[in-house]
Amino acid sequence: MDTIANFFSFITTPVSWVIVQFHKLYGAIFGPDTGWAWGLSIVSLVVLIRICLIPLFVKQIKSTRNMQALQPKMKAIQERYKSDKQRQSEEMMKLYKETGTNPLSSCLPILAQSPFFFALYSVLSHIAEGKTIGVINQSLLDSARQAHIFGAPLAAKFTDSAEKVEALGASITDVRIVTAVMIVLMSASQFFTQRQLMMKNVDLSVKTPYMQQQKMLMYIFPLIFAGMGINFPVGVLVYWLTTNVWTMGQQMYVINQNPTPGSKAQDAYLQRLLKNVSHHGEVRGRRRKNIVKAIVAKGADRNENERRFFVGLSKAGFTAQADGTVIKGAAVAAEAEGGATTRRQQPKRQTKAQRQAAGGQQAADAQASDEKSEDKADTAEAKAAPSLEKKPQSPAKGAKAGAQGTDEQPARPSRANSGGSRQGKSGQRKGQQRPKHPSSKK
Repeated sequence: MDTIANFFSFITTPVSWVIVQFHKLYGAIFGPDTGWAWGLSIVSLVVLIRICLIPLFVKQIKSTRNMQALQPKMKAIQERYKSDKQRQSEEMMKLYKETGTNPLSSCLPILAQSPFFFALYSVLSHIAEGKTIGVINQSLLDSARQAHIFGAPLAAKFTDSAEKVEALGASITDVRIVTAVMIVLMSASQFFTQRQLMMKNVDLSVKTPYMQQQKMLMYIFPLIFAGMGINFPVGVLVYWLTTNVWTMGQQMYVINQNPTPGSKAQDAYLQRLLKNVSHHGEVRGRRRKNIVKAIVAKGADRNENERRFFVGLSKAGFTAQADGTVIKGAAVAAEAEGGATTRRQQPKRQTKAQRQAAGGQQAADAQASDEKSEDKADTAEAKAAPSLEKKPQSPAKGAKAGAQGTDEQPARPSRANSGGSRQGKSGQRKGQQRPKHPSSKK
């Protein structure tokens, strides 16, 4: 570690100068010899470096997404040119050139931080040894050696001997407890950052070896940093813990505001956007309009999350436009004018006991209805039975009718017989035929 730190000795002077400037600021507030003054100086150094590295972080995000999108094509090239490694490499480079992807872009933030990290390590090592370095003179060196963070000297390590720790004015127990807690927090933040990237910001519809590699790194990196952490001074642990927390927060913001297409984070973002559009009736914000515009431009190439978003817009009565805005449909316009239709109310959910009671009541009602129907049928049949029986004709009326038929008009038995036969055959005419009046015309 000391050899690598000496390799970056050219940057120790700028790093020490930045720390001293922040120390002057915090020393005026907390005191020049306190751990707060020196600890916050290191934290401020991290923040300053990470702000300068934001453009590289953006390139890292873009490169990671491009690599994820190219995994199926890369796998196809590897299978196609399995026996020709040279041709395989040429096709890979051609693919990177056509898509503008640089595999090393994902490592740029770490590579860019490395010189500052080792320069800080060199500065703290010199402080532990009582040697001046860069712009840190003897007075600043004595002040830094007196600074303690939660009882642990700024330059102490987990592996330091008790004599060396006592020379810095602390106990070995305090140093090991503080360094152990910092190492655990450093490894946990590294693991959570990688897990957040894998679980939320990866297109789960594409299964590639790249995902398996990232999953392995998610468990390997924290173990590596935990093993290296026991050789880091407390000040370096503060630096590394701060940069991990910064990375975690920065990545959380990117995942929340600009997620990878096809990921769980994109689904959550589009659902929030749908609620916002439904509430305000428009797409607010230039960035949101650009996202809607990009989804509209995809057409049939939209992923499942984007199709679900468009279905939600249609149900809410909106239609997305090519410029990223939305317009109201006919149903929403009618509702705005006061002609909104009443929504169908969903029935309340019943318990199992209520459903069984309701089923029993319905069965009882149906049985009662059947009984009433049977009673009505029996009554109607009883009323209709007498009318179907042939009533006997009194002799007086029969004789009178026969006399009238003899005097004025002869009877027509053929027609009567035919009518009787029809009645006998059909059996549907109810009651007795009324005899025709003698004066009626034939």
